[in-house]
Amino acid sequence: MAVAELGAVVLDCPDPRALAGFYAGVLGGTVEGEGDWVDLKAPGGQTLSFQAAPGFVPPKWPAPDASQQFHLDLSVPDLDAAEKEVLALGATPLDTEDRSRSFRVYADPAGHPFCLCAC
Repeated sequence: MAVAELGAVVLDCPDPRALAGFYAGVLGGTVEGEGDWVDLKAPGGQTLSFQAAPGFVPPKWPAPDASQQFHLDLSVPDLDAAEKEVLALGATPLDTEDRSRSFRVYADPAGHPFCLCAC
């Protein structure tokens, strides 16, 4: 028996509304809230939340001497098409050169790493 169920994944960032908008463009869903806390209600019922963090410093990737804390794996049917979309939304490529792999690594506009993974 589980003790709890996952309510939301929360990302610290300098501008919650802007980062929620980025992920709404990637995942779909509805952005709710203003100010220091904004939720993205994604299709399927998951919630991705964004919290204002004064003095936010983005994770470094790759950095053997610094933790990236976490990253999101996002499943996509077509890596090339998804890459074009996330770049147009403001993502930055971090590790995309090896086109033979089933994943590519990017940073969102606040610097959090995420992967597009072939499904």
